[in-house]
Amino acid sequence: MRSTPHKALGIGALTVAAVAALVLPGTPAVARPDTAPAACTPAQVVTNGGFESGTSPWTASSSTVVTSRSGQTAHGGSSYAWLDGVGSTHTDTLTQSVTVPAGCSTATLTFWLHIDTAERTTSVAYDKLTAKIGSTTLATYSNLDKNTGYVQKSIDVSSYAGQTVSLSFTGTEDSSLQTSFVLDDVALDTSGGTTPPPGDSTRTPAAPSYTVNLSSDTSGTVWTGHESVTFTNASATALGELYLRLWDNYHGTCGSMPIKVSNVTGGTAGDLSVSCTALKITLPAPLAQGQSATIGFDLGITVPSGADRFGHDGAFSFIGNALPVLAVRDGAGWHLDPYTNNGESFYSLAADFKVTLDHPSTLLVPATGTSTDTPGTSGRTVTTATASKVRDFAWGAGPFTKISGTSPGGVPVNIYSVTGISSSSAQSMLSTAKSAVDAHAARFGAYPYGELDAVIDNNYWFGGMEYPGFVLDLVSTTALTHEIGHQWWYGIVGDDEYNSPWLDEAFTDYATDLALGKTGTNCWSSVSWASSAEKITNPMAYWDAHSSRYSTVVYGYGKCALHDLRRVLGDTAMAKLLKDYATAHWYGVSTTAEFKAAAQAATSTDLTSFWSTHRIDG
Repeated sequence: MRSTPHKALGIGALTVAAVAALVLPGTPAVARPDTAPAACTPAQVVTNGGFESGTSPWTASSSTVVTSRSGQTAHGGSSYAWLDGVGSTHTDTLTQSVTVPAGCSTATLTFWLHIDTAERTTSVAYDKLTAKIGSTTLATYSNLDKNTGYVQKSIDVSSYAGQTVSLSFTGTEDSSLQTSFVLDDVALDTSGGTTPPPGDSTRTPAAPSYTVNLSSDTSGTVWTGHESVTFTNASATALGELYLRLWDNYHGTCGSMPIKVSNVTGGTAGDLSVSCTALKITLPAPLAQGQSATIGFDLGITVPSGADRFGHDGAFSFIGNALPVLAVRDGAGWHLDPYTNNGESFYSLAADFKVTLDHPSTLLVPATGTSTDTPGTSGRTVTTATASKVRDFAWGAGPFTKISGTSPGGVPVNIYSVTGISSSSAQSMLSTAKSAVDAHAARFGAYPYGELDAVIDNNYWFGGMEYPGFVLDLVSTTALTHEIGHQWWYGIVGDDEYNSPWLDEAFTDYATDLALGKTGTNCWSSVSWASSAEKITNPMAYWDAHSSRYSTVVYGYGKCALHDLRRVLGDTAMAKLLKDYATAHWYGVSTTAEFKAAAQAATSTDLTSFWSTHRIDG
């Protein structure tokens, strides 16, 4: 998926080391409370987080902290907060009182941080920025965390629901050599919505069916049209509202959103929350179990510049996570986690898509599912892509060079290359893709998505990114084999990517090793834990605060743990475990507890100490 230095093959992954101590929410009580819990109204509770309205209601140590002066730049708008940067003993503070609403299961502090420094050390934290809520330190950053641009930080503060607390940032410099801590777009998003009663863990809205009709401009970077989705309430708890995830609004600001939804039908649109990536829609009447409904809306998509999973590299657009999809409600309530650029947040249920893309005929449009092209109006082509039981839909647009083939197992494979990719590299990636899709299918079950499209660009800053039937990748045998492995571990066997990233990343890296003939011999012997809190099964909220450790632990230690499990069970038993587990969760959702139970059932050896030693909780 993202930020994987061991597979990035020299392309600089966006990682920032952060020394942080997260305060995780307490374990909820098992018993039902005597009184009904407070209802959660999703909200963003930081005022003037972009500093565009001057200082108020922030309290700053000096009039120069909130500024638009030259020397630094804003992440969005024209103003920002600039702490320190003096080059002598100095302290700057920035504080605001915030009220975290009661009844919300999720509260996430996010902010964009840029650090530049004249310090030359690579080992000593001379200058520091501390983020606190109340008296609790959430994270500490230093001159060691310098970066060339802004990086978004995300911290779970759910344990402060129902409290009014001080949110503060304190920057301190020592006696020489400046470090500037530049903050912008500070937000504290709360969500949770209707929480099902204890015992109702059903995932809903179920069986979504999306119909999308979009037309592009001449470059394929602006798309407008309409989307509708039909869904069913599978839960015994009535469904009075739902949420659309507008994930790619992360790539803009709430004042300038690349994903715009308007003219909603079938429900009433509420406020945007979670940095404008979640849109609440209240249904006309609560849906009982088994009832279905449809909502629709006009949709506008503007693809920003950049070789990213949502961005364009010159004439070539990559359009991942751009279609609004339904959030999931389960036993924990509504999952409205923040976007993470370090990994994924994209927890969704298997759905059907029919997407019609009207575009200039000069552009090729690879997409999730099986595509057919028909002539449109003068000089245009209509690409219709249909996909069944997929968790998301992605596409590309550009004057790609396309080559095609079919794997020995019968899977059609298409390689789309941007300018600069040699024909020999494209042929190599075609060969890799054909081999990988068959290798994974033999181990975990037949590939179900029709054709497989891979879009190749060596300018991606990440190793690769997966969508159902559609992957983005560098010219790399290992990375492409990994992304194709995600067709099973995330695509077919789903998981809550934000809260359990190891279930797709570790499993896919393990599958990649097997496909490439690697046995993981002695890989566990070099493991060194950074702290007692570091676990393979930690959520993205933890890894976003410890980003330099994410790929090492989740990918590397995670796959090593699975190699070790294979050695405990034996090759045959491990192979049977994974194939049977994939079959049992085909188009469903995996949890750590379910996998641990399945592994234990596959052996007479008590695995309790194995899980503990390998730091696999849940």
